[in-house]
Amino acid sequence: MPRILMTGASGGIGTSLRKLLPPIYPDLLLSDIKQPSDLGGYEKFKAADLADLAEVEAICEGVDGILHFGGYSVEGPWDAILQSNIIGCYNLFEAARKKGVKRVIFASSNHAVGFYPRHHRIGTDVTARPDSRYGVSKVFGEGVGALYADKHGIKVTCLRIGNFGEAPLDHRRLSIWLKPEDLVQLCRIGLEHPDIHFEVLYGASYNERSWWDNHRAYDLGYRPTGRAEDFREHAMAEQAKLPPDPVGDYYQGGAFCSMEFDGDKERVIDWKK
Repeated sequence: MPRILMTGASGGIGTSLRKLLPPIYPDLLLSDIKQPSDLGGYEKFKAADLADLAEVEAICEGVDGILHFGGYSVEGPWDAILQSNIIGCYNLFEAARKKGVKRVIFASSNHAVGFYPRHHRIGTDVTARPDSRYGVSKVFGEGVGALYADKHGIKVTCLRIGNFGEAPLDHRRLSIWLKPEDLVQLCRIGLEHPDIHFEVLYGASYNERSWWDNHRAYDLGYRPTGRAEDFREHAMAEQAKLPPDPVGDYYQGGAFCSMEFDGDKERVIDWKK
């Protein structure tokens, strides 16, 4: 069985996948800057700071594939994004190259393209339009992944993850929801599919309101089991509790677009009239 390294083991996605992955990949090595508080006796864990190349090289030793969910997971100050998501991402790919890792799945984000309007359906080949410093770091990660695939032969899959969780929680997330078991499917495609060289796929379940063309994932065998519309009533009830956000409600990135926004609001107002 292959040895799989999963970074970000203490985060929300990592915590969920720690329960779902072991039956598929029994030789699973977990890593994060701090050990999960609920680490089980059967789980293998090695701490590493992504900003420290030597520590990242140590966790990549003897690894066949990497699920890279580590890093700063929300918008934040530039230095925090720089250390975790820019330097840390580069270190991850460089350590993978040095240690002979064959495949890397990079957790990109919908925030790499968050400034596309919601009425604009997009594929994976569009020009990046990040909605935040966090989104910029995900564009960087996709670029580094492409470089290491083309120049060094690592098979790389970038997943532009929507909203990961057990159910979509508001109107926006009816379009971008990703069920945990569906993320496992996408990870398996990246780790196992023979045709992978470099791919960008959307991390989304079967969402009838989706803004994304994810046909390449389906071409590779993706068959999501989550259906966002099953949770429509709850999501819309929760949406009714939220204040209006003219900018965030217009763009796919939601509140990531409206925070710190001092651009041209007339573009949004004119469209809504």
